[in-house]
Amino acid sequence: MAIRAALAVHPGSGHGAAARAVDAVVARIRPAVDDLTVVSADTVAESRALMERAKDAGLDVVIVLGGDGSAHQGVQFCAENDVALAVIPAGTGNDLARALGLPGEPVPAAEVVAKALTDGTRRSIDLGRLDGGPWFASVLCAGFDSAVNERVNRMRWPHGRRRYDLAIVAELAALRHRPLVVDTGDERLELDATMVAIGNTAFYGGGIPVCPGADPADGLLEVTVVGAASRVDLLRILPTLRTGDHVRHPFVRTLRARRVELGPDNGWVSYADGERLGPLPVAVDCVPGALTVVG
Repeated sequence: MAIRAALAVHPGSGHGAAARAVDAVVARIRPAVDDLTVVSADTVAESRALMERAKDAGLDVVIVLGGDGSAHQGVQFCAENDVALAVIPAGTGNDLARALGLPGEPVPAAEVVAKALTDGTRRSIDLGRLDGGPWFASVLCAGFDSAVNERVNRMRWPHGRRRYDLAIVAELAALRHRPLVVDTGDERLELDATMVAIGNTAFYGGGIPVCPGADPADGLLEVTVVGAASRVDLLRILPTLRTGDHVRHPFVRTLRARRVELGPDNGWVSYADGERLGPLPVAVDCVPGALTVVG
């Protein structure tokens, strides 16, 4: 079967990493497909318009060269149009590529994707979806971690994981607990909380396994809830975030569910795949097998 692919390049991703890698990535991908259209987009609107035009030409695969925000746009398009998605990481966090088991650099990841295209290797994964809203592939968060995201998005230095680390330290100084309700239908938690994360996959924030048991092929979401932790508690938990051992702390609860409702309107803003979505309340469903991925 002929493969028609579009390579969606987001040149600004990774402070120009995507732009620097594009020629090498194209050289790896082109021999693996019958037709390759390379499109470059600097904004969300431009990215969506380019993908729509590529779809009209008869598209089988969208290959995103960029970061998690770029991948998030690819997820929206592919889930809505029954088109397969491949991700080649060239951003700051690259959490979806990490969850899919891809190398962390663009060229090695492109080689893996090219081989999968040649071999016809594809698989289905679940997605999270907000009621009446967007899809997400990785983690939706609110509270302390979304405040960290807000700060990270305002920072211009440093790059990579260190930016998240510094934002975490800065947000500790402004720590405030808020009332939170987590309702899965089977369980209902009402508590003062520091943060909540709903994971379709394990990682956010550049490799933090906030929902370490999340599996994008089990039809369930994993929920991590941190109660009214003090600054001292959070300082104790920070070293365990990179290993997933934070779930062992007594003020951390984990749940698994097909649907999760978060409320009330407590001033928290929700993020998913590193993208700002909006304030609570939100309701999220796991949609099994919603996305086909390559590589």
